[in-house]
Amino acid sequence: MTTPFGAPMRAHFLFDPNFKNLNHGSYGTYPRTVQSTLHSLQNAAEARPDAFIRITRGKGIDESRLAVSKLLNVPVNECVLVKNATTGVSTVLRNLIFQPNDALIYFDTTYGAVEHGLVSLTESTPLQTRKVEYQLPISHDELVTRFRDVVTKTRNEGLTVRVAVFDTIVSMPGVRFPFETLTEVCRGEGILSLIDGAHGIGHIPLDLGALRPDFFTSNLHKWLFVPRGCAVLYVPLRNQHLLRTTLPTSWGFIPRSAETSPAPAKNDGSKSAFEYLFEYTPTTDDTPFLCVRSALKFRAEVCGGEDRIHAYLEKLARSAADIVARALGTEVMQEPGLKEGEASQLRRCGLATVRLPIAVTSDSESGHAITTVRDEKGGTYLSVKPAVVPAVSLWFRDTLIEEYGTFVPVFQYGGWLWTRLSAQVYLEESDFEWLAGVLKECLARVEGEVGSPAKL
Repeated sequence: MTTPFGAPMRAHFLFDPNFKNLNHGSYGTYPRTVQSTLHSLQNAAEARPDAFIRITRGKGIDESRLAVSKLLNVPVNECVLVKNATTGVSTVLRNLIFQPNDALIYFDTTYGAVEHGLVSLTESTPLQTRKVEYQLPISHDELVTRFRDVVTKTRNEGLTVRVAVFDTIVSMPGVRFPFETLTEVCRGEGILSLIDGAHGIGHIPLDLGALRPDFFTSNLHKWLFVPRGCAVLYVPLRNQHLLRTTLPTSWGFIPRSAETSPAPAKNDGSKSAFEYLFEYTPTTDDTPFLCVRSALKFRAEVCGGEDRIHAYLEKLARSAADIVARALGTEVMQEPGLKEGEASQLRRCGLATVRLPIAVTSDSESGHAITTVRDEKGGTYLSVKPAVVPAVSLWFRDTLIEEYGTFVPVFQYGGWLWTRLSAQVYLEESDFEWLAGVLKECLARVEGEVGSPAKL
């Protein structure tokens, strides 16, 4: 039976009654019915370990892969499961054989762990990287134009652009990315497209059959209500020959030469080499992999289906951000110069980013670490020196969690501090009206509790 979104939906989840979960985007969560499935699987694994790991586990993974493949509109033999999206990205990139003068293009707002992985890759392979530079907010069209410009510039350096890495939805600031258009551009330019869809599946509509990226990975444990950690890695048949090992290398390894490598583990022939590659990886608790059907059942029967969820997330994120920005006297991150009635493409998702009235100024300026400044319209905002930004963010984290029983990330982007809001089916506008009041109280306290000389 369908449950109304908002407060009534909370009864299906596991939240502490004294905690308001406003940061679903970071770690996700799952309902009680999925927890029951998870615990049942874990009990079965301990009751008969060999039977579960050698037989039940593999069958359950196949059932989950089939369910995910239908959701993404692609064949099941093009989908495997990994622990998280970062693992998915790393698996693809570590399998590609880079030659001297090969280049990879990525974007300024690429997830930090992924960017670290790119740096590591350049230290151990001939690969070079080029970054598309920009400052959000910026239009989708401008992002695509800047990508094309970097492709041209990189080729003019005499480099071969092999692959581009980009998001479906940027983590922080939380904005939707033009991944559909970028995939088309890559296809036209002969560049492999690797989509980091960490925030994709369960969050926004996705049709990989129509999109046809070269590689795609997405966490199932963020927005699809699957327990952590579980993600899908999609590799179409045309590219599966490029992947020969998991990370770490395990039983399904595909050696380049049988003469110089040990023979791969035996496959009974019911699966492709690609599917088998990801079936027997190092022994871990893979019971979250087997919870996909339970999560999808909850979403269909209790939430009313994927389309209903997607529409609610986007609508709530828009209204929530407007509520908080209006209360703080600031703004929501969206394209500059939008005409009245024109929809923001950056905000077409369940995440929203709101500017806090806290500016980051130069360390060279005299005065306290945090000071109150009066603006031209007679309002006030806080001015924070760069050196104290980590302390301010940490203060918000601890204060929100310990005193208010909630959390939203507070982070620097450009010359201001911002916060990111996550919409979800168990939240409603009143939750963000409450958050607006909480943030106003915190803003009134932060100067005295962090910025005084005695505190630093």
